[in-house]
Parts: sequence; structure tokens; C-alpha cells
Amino acid sequence: MILLIILGIITLIIVYAVSIYNGLVKLKNQAEEAWASIDVQLKRRHDLIPNLVETVKGYAGHEKETLTKVVEARNMAMQAGGNPEKRAEAENFLTGTLKSLFALSESYPQLKANENFLQLQNTLNEIEDNIQNARRYFNAVVRDLNIKIESFPSNILAGIFNFKQKEYFEVDEKEKETVTVKF
Repeated sequence: MILLIILGIITLIIVYAVSIYNGLVKLKNQAEEAWASIDVQLKRRHDLIPNLVETVKGYAGHEKETLTKVVEARNMAMQAGGNPEKRAEAENFLTGTLKSLFALSESYPQLKANENFLQLQNTLNEIEDNIQNARRYFNAVVRDLNIKIESFPSNILAGIFNFKQKEYFEVDEKEKETVTVKF
């Protein structure tokens, strides 16, 4: 009888440990999927930028410095890699240069009225919304994963199976500021 009780307790502990492990695996995979979603949206944004720059160049070609900064920021963002902190920094810089580009368009009424420019701008706004949603989802999954990795008793299994906390994809304080353009 005592042997059955001991076996029952051991079985419950094993089932509970497997449940915790599977929960950690699920959250890790959800975080990787969420990161892939962010990556897809960032690629869409990177692919759109050359068209945007070319359209602006036709109307505001003498604003080379702004256009050059946008292209350089895009290239930096594309080469930032998979580390959320480095990627966020590069993407935040790109967002700042894009804000400068759109602020520049305020000085060129013909550009603001250009149908192609408006379509590109609307597409970029849609992509930015998608990035924001993907970022929120990623950060929520990372939060849940990090809590599970830190919480007892799942922290024991997380340590045994080498689960590591993930970094958030955060917005830089500079991105929250209003862009000022001086001519």
C-alpha cells in the first residue's frame, strides 16, 4: 500500500514536471514565432523605403542629407541581426529618419499631393501599425516566458534545461519625441 502511494506521488511529480517543461517549450516557441512576425514586418518596411526615397527625390532632390540618412538607417537596420536590443536600436533610428522624411514632405505641397507618395505613406503607416502590434505580442510572450523562467518551481526545470530569459523589443525614448526639421 505504501509503495502504491509513493509511486502515485512520483507519478504526479513527473506529470507536473512534464507539464512545466512543455509550458516552457510552448512559450519559447511562441516568442520565436512572435520575433519572426516582427522580422517579416520590418522586412516589408525595408523593402518599401527605396520606393519612398525615390519618390521624394523627384520632388525634393536637393534635400540629399535627409534622403541619405534614410538610406543609411535602412541599411543599418537590415544588418542589425537577431538580437532584439540591437535590432530595436537600429529600427528606432530608422523610424526617426522616416519621421524626418515625412516632415520634409510638409514643405513640398506637390509631393504631399502625389498619389504614389500618398500610397507609399499609407502602406508605411499600415506596416508601422503591424510592427507595433507584433512588438506588443512579442513583448507579452517574452514577459510570460520570463515570469515562468523566474517562478518557482518552473525555475528549477528552466535551469536544468537551460531556458534563458529573452529581451524585450523596446521603443527608444528618442522615438517618442516629436521630430523637428530645420531648413
